[in-house]
Amino acid sequence: MTTLQRRSFLGTTAAAAAFTALRSQAADSPAAPPLKLGLIGCGWWGLIDARAALKAGGVEIIALCDVDSDHLAKAADEIDKLQGSRPKIFKAYEELLDAEGLKAVIIATPPQWHALPFIAACSKGLDIYCEKPLAYDIREGRAMVDAARKAGNIVQIGFQRRHATGFANARKYIQEGKAGRIISAEAQIHYTPATPDPSPVDPPASLDWNQWCGPAPLIPYSPAVGHMNWRLEKTTGQGHLVDWGVHLIDNARWILGLGAPSAVTAAGGLHHLKGKITTPDLLTVHFEFDNFPLTWHQRIWGAQDFDPSTSNGIFLYGEKETVFCTDNKWIVMPRGRDPKPQVQESMNDSSADHLADFLLAVRERRQPACRIEEGFLSTTAVKLAMISYDTGSRIAWDAKSEQISGNPEASKLLKREYRAPWKHPFQG
Repeated sequence: MTTLQRRSFLGTTAAAAAFTALRSQAADSPAAPPLKLGLIGCGWWGLIDARAALKAGGVEIIALCDVDSDHLAKAADEIDKLQGSRPKIFKAYEELLDAEGLKAVIIATPPQWHALPFIAACSKGLDIYCEKPLAYDIREGRAMVDAARKAGNIVQIGFQRRHATGFANARKYIQEGKAGRIISAEAQIHYTPATPDPSPVDPPASLDWNQWCGPAPLIPYSPAVGHMNWRLEKTTGQGHLVDWGVHLIDNARWILGLGAPSAVTAAGGLHHLKGKITTPDLLTVHFEFDNFPLTWHQRIWGAQDFDPSTSNGIFLYGEKETVFCTDNKWIVMPRGRDPKPQVQESMNDSSADHLADFLLAVRERRQPACRIEEGFLSTTAVKLAMISYDTGSRIAWDAKSEQISGNPEASKLLKREYRAPWKHPFQG
């Protein structure tokens, strides 16, 4: 076993032991009764979050909310089987937030429905696990940060890849200076998504489509913008970078200790999937962080990647070595002729570990791995990228004032007008 392999093995073993202990503490902490949770948004990922919370232990899910009655019924059935008690079901999140004994909520809705229930939960003093991205627009995100600071509650944003061993080990290796000074970084996720028929049809009878769209524009329903497929729709998920790529932008910031970008430039287009989705299928973004360049690449079409092993991850280019990292793997490429990559792999359940971290933070009354300010910075970065793409301009960002400099057209996109009767939470 090489020195690097041994160091990686010991590091990942320690990390695995720590995460196992984390779940054990969440389950067996002497605090008494189970923590009573509510789940807002009971679709695919909402149930993944619910299972992760139950896996962590020490919780009872007492209330569910969704605007699709089929989702509610199926989620209630599954959670009843998993925990031995059936949660109450609600269509309106306001009613769920009044459930007796509720202590914390998981918000797993599409992004247009993050801000309002989040701020309402803060007003009731509830602790919150909120999925990424933090908000649909930057001004929503600021209102959410302010609400959490006022409430003083515990908030975890769903950047669970901060608990993925590949990224965590690479971060430790780089912060120890093994790769030398990092000169630049590149993040990418190339994949080919499913593209359902975008032809408008009636929504399922179980789904209140008007309420699902909520403060976003009321667009015609189709399978291409409904459950599971809203991610590449501009009015809701805002595309691949904002939905999935934001994980890697967050991890790059976390690994390298970056704050907010000072400028962002995006270029790309809708080339192959035009007529099927409404966000770019090809996109390159240049983020400037205090003269440190971070580049994003995406291509969501094509038969096959030339090297599928690096199609999802971050390249970190150092003076001594290049490091590639992804969820459960990191690779070191040393300098010299005919370098041989040193591959380190270790598996973990980052979703369960991230939920366990949140639950333990709630019990210990301390902030978890990804507090709301960090979620806001990562969300702001990708939102600025989409503003750059939409306006075809370089965005200069003043992080202190949270304003775009010298670009009135782009500044208008910092806040989306809400559809009546909903009101945007940012006042200003």
